[in-house]
Parts: sequence; structure tokens; C-alpha cells
Amino acid sequence: MRIYLSTTPNTESVPFNYQQKMIGVLHKWLGANELHDLISLYSFSWLMNGKMRNSGFSFEKGARWFISFYDDKYVKEIIKTILNDPEMFSGLVVTDINIQETANLEGVDHFRLASPIFIKRKVGNNIKFYTFDDVEANNLLVETVKHKMELAGLPADETLKLSFDLAYLNRKIKKVKIHNIDNKCSMCPVIIEGKESTKNFIWSVGLGNSTGSGFGAIF
Repeated sequence: MRIYLSTTPNTESVPFNYQQKMIGVLHKWLGANELHDLISLYSFSWLMNGKMRNSGFSFEKGARWFISFYDDKYVKEIIKTILNDPEMFSGLVVTDINIQETANLEGVDHFRLASPIFIKRKVGNNIKFYTFDDVEANNLLVETVKHKMELAGLPADETLKLSFDLAYLNRKIKKVKIHNIDNKCSMCPVIIEGKESTKNFIWSVGLGNSTGSGFGAIF
């Protein structure tokens, strides 16, 4: 299930690296629950409808973004919290919430990103970041989805294939700083082949690592 949030215009400049602030807002709304300690079966987009200024982003007509959960029970909880405490940051305040139960993904295999995809693995004593340039990246995406499906108690989808759309000319590698760490991510659409139920699962939980920190949301 997905909720779309609309906000007031900002009253202060929204910093370019606002993602840490979004994580803080989401955790405030989620409150104390087991989600913080588990592998994320949810994802959220970055802010949309903004314009770049010298000092940051401006959302003159308000921002729009979405949060998706595999488990619907968290949607009801977070909506109640948002209604009681709609303030975000930089003067952005949630004014409207719309719910989308599920997506009609029959025949759909091409998906755009609402936040960059982050892939990491521990290699020896180091952490390695992977992007669309790495031949292992597609298989690592599949590996993470299958692990999340197992955690959700879903049967494995042996037809699942994931790949970055390397035909997309504007693909780029982007660095995103979270907790003072520069994370190397991919901004590139993805192609998802598999059962419609699997696509709906990915539509909710996102792709790659750290979807609970604002990575890998798709639409």
C-alpha cells in the first residue's frame, strides 16, 4: 500500500542534502516499533516538484512524495500520526494524504526511480558499493528482493529478473551523504520481469539496500 503526501510551500530553503531530515521525519511518524530494527519492508520517495536555487530547493507550490509499506497495518498507524503532527522541516507541512491500495502492474516491466538505488556488500573487512556499471549489480538486486520475500513469508519467484536499463541515456551515479557517509548510488530506471505479485511487492518495498533510509523507491 502507498500513501501520497502533499505539503505546503517551504518557508525556508530546503538543503540539497535533505535526505537525513526526511529519515528523521519518517522515524518520528513511525514512533517506537519493530520496523527500526528489521530489514526494511517499506520505501519512500524523495521530494518532488522542487526547483533548484543557489542555497537549496524551493517548493513554491508545495512538495509531493510517497511512502509505501508491504504490511498495510503501518499505513493506518502512520496516517494517524501524520494527521496529529504534520510538520516536516523547512516549513513543509503535510496538507493532504491520498491512499493507493495497490498498483495495476499487469504488462508493466519498466520502472522509474523515485529515489536512487543503493547496493552494498561487505567484501573482506570493507564495504563495497555497486552501481549499474558493475556486472554483479543486477544479481545483487535479485538477491536482496528474494531475501525480503523470504522475510515476508512469500514463496520464491523463480521467474524474477532485474536489470538496470542501460539504454537510458541520462543514467548517472550519484553520491548521497547519510550519517556522514558518502554512499555511491545509481540513478537509472530498472526493468523487472516476474510475477505481478512480485512486482507489487517490489513496488512497496523498493530495490536495493537501505530502502528505509530513502533509497530504491520505484514508480
